[in-house]
Amino acid sequence: MRILFLNPVGVLGGAERALLDLLACLRELDPALSLHLLTGTEGPLLEEARALGVDSRLLPLPERLSALGDSGLRGQGARALWGMARGLAPAPGLLSGYLRALRREVRSLRPHLLHSNGIKTHLLSPATVGLPVGRVWHIHDFIGERPLVRQALRALRPLATAAIANSRAVGTDAREVLGSVPVHVVYNGVDVGRFAPGAGDGPRLDALAGLTPAPAGTLRLGLVATYARWKGQEVFLQAAARLLREHPALPARFYLVGAPLYRTPDSQFSEEELRGQVERLGLSGRVGFVPFQREPAAVYRALDIFVHASTRREPFGLTIAEALACGRPAVISRASGAAEQLTDGVDAVTLPSGDAEALAAALRSLMEDAGLRERLGQAARRTAVERFSRERYAREILDLYRELARAGGSG
Repeated sequence: MRILFLNPVGVLGGAERALLDLLACLRELDPALSLHLLTGTEGPLLEEARALGVDSRLLPLPERLSALGDSGLRGQGARALWGMARGLAPAPGLLSGYLRALRREVRSLRPHLLHSNGIKTHLLSPATVGLPVGRVWHIHDFIGERPLVRQALRALRPLATAAIANSRAVGTDAREVLGSVPVHVVYNGVDVGRFAPGAGDGPRLDALAGLTPAPAGTLRLGLVATYARWKGQEVFLQAAARLLREHPALPARFYLVGAPLYRTPDSQFSEEELRGQVERLGLSGRVGFVPFQREPAAVYRALDIFVHASTRREPFGLTIAEALACGRPAVISRASGAAEQLTDGVDAVTLPSGDAEALAAALRSLMEDAGLRERLGQAARRTAVERFSRERYAREILDLYRELARAGGSG
């Protein structure tokens, strides 16, 4: 079976890390598979996929198309929608040229299945109309919450053979938009061999953040995420400020690990904005900024407490699975897709989204109870191995590929 993966970008966000894990495991599960990847921008995804033996190429998406996005329109009014519409003005001409180029690539490779790994590549499905290929849309977001995407994918849904949703909540949302398209829920997976418990190097984390080594006994608390505005950096900083205001001698340091990875404007914090918040909240010297880490396992191990603080429901939250696999005690938003597989107080502490006061209280409880941190960390590791392994993830997707191949799904 020949499978062509389409990804809008070459950077390594959560969807891309999940894709790499899928590619690696598919290679092991069925070496006869012929795997190919096209990305719309340069980046480490290409080189890492090539290292796995995947035929990986760049099909450059024009900058104006790459930067388009409506994720910032959630809850916005007509003015924001009008601004988005003006940005779309030059898109039709650019899009038609890209569709022709993509069609040439697909006809040349002659895949049995197209696995589209991002919304922008779902929207490119018309390029393959009339070709004998099945189309699988991997849904990593709540498409029903995105006004333009919702309408576009609803119009294009006759072109989708099947869809994969990365959580039950995403699956429910996708079915409302996609109608009769079969939607299969497959929770993301991580490499539980690479993401595993081990000795943490706190001083190295301090060095990455440009801080002097923390005094002995300091607890390190960290949020690992892109700088998307809904990832909760503000909530985490507010909770840290509340903790230190009420308990100024608390032996704690706080870390923001990540970067503004994507090109879509207005949807991300800049580091300058976040540093400004640190100053305004009186947290100077207590918060470290760690740049994006291509190998984040060592960062998780260096944290005494992992924090996930997204302010709206999270489709899955790959960093949650990674941190749990590393045996870290975690405080997470219960509105994340990964939380569907967790039990509050057993393998994580789960909280309402966007509640800085509740987050501060949960962090203080964990900081004061080393035994609880140990118990949560051990249970977290067991859950990750049982429910979030990449081998389970790849097996479920490979079963779907084979089912589609038997059914001869194409169009």
